[in-house]
Amino acid sequence: MDRRPGGGQRIPRPDAWTLGEDAAPATHPLIATVDDLADRLRDAPVGRPIAPAFPGARPSAVLVALADGANGAEVLLTRRSEHLRNHRGEMSFPGGRIDPGETPLEAALREADEEVGLDPSEVTVIGELAHLNTVVSRSYIVPIVARLPAPLELSPASPEVERILWVALGEFVRPNTYRAERWGQHPTDRLLHFFELDDETVWGATATMLVDLFTRLA
Repeated sequence: MDRRPGGGQRIPRPDAWTLGEDAAPATHPLIATVDDLADRLRDAPVGRPIAPAFPGARPSAVLVALADGANGAEVLLTRRSEHLRNHRGEMSFPGGRIDPGETPLEAALREADEEVGLDPSEVTVIGELAHLNTVVSRSYIVPIVARLPAPLELSPASPEVERILWVALGEFVRPNTYRAERWGQHPTDRLLHFFELDDETVWGATATMLVDLFTRLA
């Protein structure tokens, strides 16, 4: 079966890279509800200590917003504008830098409001995914997982956001959607995850967080 087409995202691969042999993080079909995910996140409370892996990391937070749709849980994604200097055209969760004095939760809610007009009163927090460090942007990201009452109609509220979409989790585990790549040379190579959807490619930190989510459902 042919791979799904994916999108036109620019993938800045290094000269040294190979296809990974890692299996998809979940098997098709995946029909999960937000309640299923909330049950798996009971041991992942919000507010765990921030512990960057390297000095000078920039703390950030994203909102992994979920809602039950016609085919199970759906996740809210945005596509970053092509006019941005960093991560242009990439698929991401709403989020950004943590301002001085903010908690990661406060930052995630503020950024979601600023980027897609999501009213914080619509959000019910259910847990955190594993914190992660990014190499290129030297960020330390706290993923806050939350429930919305429905896949709400949202519009870009910032020039940073080019597109908003809700994607059923089952779309990520369809056959010929997932692949892994290893960038760099051993022993300093690193694993990257990719999800080729019908018209978008989700990769990088966003894909890593999705893999964490799916692994909890396995």
